[in-house]
Amino acid sequence: MRIDDLMSKTGVAFGTSGARGLVAAMTDQVCYLYVLGFLQYLREQGELGDSGEVGIAGDLRPSSPRIMAACAEAVADFGLRPRYFGCIPTPALAAIGIAHRMPTMMVTGSHIPDDRNGIKFNRPDGEILKEHEAGIRAQDVPSPDDRFTADGAFVAPMAMALPPEDPSAYEAYIRRYLDFYPAAGLAGVRVGLYEHSTVARGAFDAVLTALGAEVVRLGRSETFVPVDTEAIRAEDLTLAREWAAGGAFDALVSADGDGDRPLVADESGTWLRGDIAGVLCARHLGARYVVTPVSSNSVVERCGRFEGVVRTRIGSPYVIAAMEELRRIAPGPVVGYEANGGFMTASDIERTGRRLPALPTRDALIVVLSLLFDGPARRRPISQLLAEMPERHTYSDRLVDFPSALSDQRLAELTRGDDEENRQAVDALFAADFGPAVEIDTTDGLRITFASGTVAHLRPSGNAPELRAYTEADSVATAREMNRRCLEILSGWRD
Repeated sequence: MRIDDLMSKTGVAFGTSGARGLVAAMTDQVCYLYVLGFLQYLREQGELGDSGEVGIAGDLRPSSPRIMAACAEAVADFGLRPRYFGCIPTPALAAIGIAHRMPTMMVTGSHIPDDRNGIKFNRPDGEILKEHEAGIRAQDVPSPDDRFTADGAFVAPMAMALPPEDPSAYEAYIRRYLDFYPAAGLAGVRVGLYEHSTVARGAFDAVLTALGAEVVRLGRSETFVPVDTEAIRAEDLTLAREWAAGGAFDALVSADGDGDRPLVADESGTWLRGDIAGVLCARHLGARYVVTPVSSNSVVERCGRFEGVVRTRIGSPYVIAAMEELRRIAPGPVVGYEANGGFMTASDIERTGRRLPALPTRDALIVVLSLLFDGPARRRPISQLLAEMPERHTYSDRLVDFPSALSDQRLAELTRGDDEENRQAVDALFAADFGPAVEIDTTDGLRITFASGTVAHLRPSGNAPELRAYTEADSVATAREMNRRCLEILSGWRD
């Protein structure tokens, strides 16, 4: 079966970070065939690595163990050895794959509800990019129908389930940060760790504690909680304020389900926007060049801290591709981040004789550490770090259960003419609320700059049937109210 046809037939398709779909659609057979397509493509490109191994890990969703086992079976049938690293953060798996020149695959749905899951594929030198995705989609893979029932489950118990867990990826991830930051560097810092169901909770606690912080573990859940760092749930806003009441903590920290997107709250329990945290992290690491998607806050240019800023389409593959291109010509450290807070390094970071190896995939822990070391470790509240940045605020939310095809259709209707016609179409929808449009950017979705300087950016999610709205203004209240009104207007597109 051709992988493209498998995508159409099952609805399990490539998004911005690998293949994702409903758990009911991600049968043993579908997962098995996807893995075969990935491995066949790597073999064609001569990129299977030298070890004969493929790393596998997953998040804490109830469906992840079954999917990981199906992946392991496909790896073994392909003639390679599956190496199971347990339930660990996505960046921990990617890092060991890069270090050992080994393909890896992470079973995770990130922040989306646990009725969905996914498989994120990494080549031996990092994430698959869009050109690699196209090569995987073109693969014709053998489908041994006698192995599967009509429902796509294995007919008989698998010859091998997951092999024994190998702790080396987790341990190397912990050591990555303990080798870079000074011992006891966080002594005297009190951190609230919002554990929920993130697979990163153990790593966060281990690193922060080893660096001297007092860590109080909060909100642990044994059922999956879909924490989205771009659209923070009302209950998480409330929890943060309650935990921080009375000055209980210097910061609150957390991550999404697979530990590649951070959540950091200041001493008052106010969660930071991911793109602001990204700017602060880039500053902390001494970056000279920054890559970020078109949806990120314009404070990255306004702050004047960086020699160059490159804007891309939304999604880590686009950021990574631009980072790699820039790294070849830029004379200094190159980093990237997304509005969701996930932070990537294309260059090694050197400091006081210590080295942090490049990790060109989203990571949450580096952001947490950057803010803690620049803020509370130096006896400065995190709110002071924010005050050092230009006054520019973003807000984002989304309409759920909004089909991507409908989003594409509606947005296309606003941009099908020449520049003047497009402005007129946009003004007909938004001018009554936000004033006239002065610039329209279709790099990814529809980004509108209004005469007032405010911005609205509309885009279908790449991972779920959602229509996202990002708004930017000089005050939090304006950005939030713009977002509320944007979604109110867009909800009429369902009719």
